[in-house]
Amino acid sequence: MPDAALHALLSLQKGSAGQIGAARIRLLEAVRDHGSISAAARAVGLSYKAAWDGIAALNNLFEKPVVEAQSGGRHGGQARLTATGAAIIGAFQRIQGELDRVAARLDQELGGDQQPPLADILKGLTMRTSARNALTGVVETIHAGAVNDEVVLRLGEGQTLTAVITRHSVEDLGLVPGMPVTALIKSTFVILTPEGEPTRTSARNRLCGTVIRHEDGPVSSEVVLDIGGGKTLTAVVTRDSADDLGLAEGARVCALIKASHIILAVT
Repeated sequence: MPDAALHALLSLQKGSAGQIGAARIRLLEAVRDHGSISAAARAVGLSYKAAWDGIAALNNLFEKPVVEAQSGGRHGGQARLTATGAAIIGAFQRIQGELDRVAARLDQELGGDQQPPLADILKGLTMRTSARNALTGVVETIHAGAVNDEVVLRLGEGQTLTAVITRHSVEDLGLVPGMPVTALIKSTFVILTPEGEPTRTSARNRLCGTVIRHEDGPVSSEVVLDIGGGKTLTAVVTRDSADDLGLAEGARVCALIKASHIILAVT
């Protein structure tokens, strides 16, 4: 007989970019217990790529990495849960415990009958974004313009990111220097170029890093760069472009991103 009791499903969210639910916590626990991403993926029933992407997304959300991984070829090497990762697991478990107690009391008050409006409210507490890259930074400066403002974010490791958004949006978000912000960037908006090559482009941002993953599809290639500070950046380019640029793992590459292609989100 199906369980008709009301259950609380916890999902933590940072800005409008990243969502941390029970599945991500189980993945972190598996990394802690098994010591590698590939073994953790098998333990929770994910593909290696899905597990790697999940951990990369978490690392990009926090100032300090939640998992530190060592490259080990196609199926990965060793991985270690950091103190930040352990703190996230602990916090999630404590909050989930409190929610379970609240749900049990609410279930009693509702007589065990879960009303549709309640389900709608619970679903409305989470959202997802199609932007592949969600990089957390701190507002360094804001340069006011007549219509648009230029917002410079400090990502760490000496990397900065400049976004151009309307002045109305700056005021709406309440952006001020020192404020934590999440930058959303679609992977198709990222242009790649070899680090040593001089380039003339209108793209304001140039983030350099090392290729740590390159996967080819029939038409497109997905390339992931380690840009330092535990953060990664994903680009999707045509397969021909990837071949021409020689985007092998270990190659030094720069990502070019137009300031107008960056969306800013705050909590």
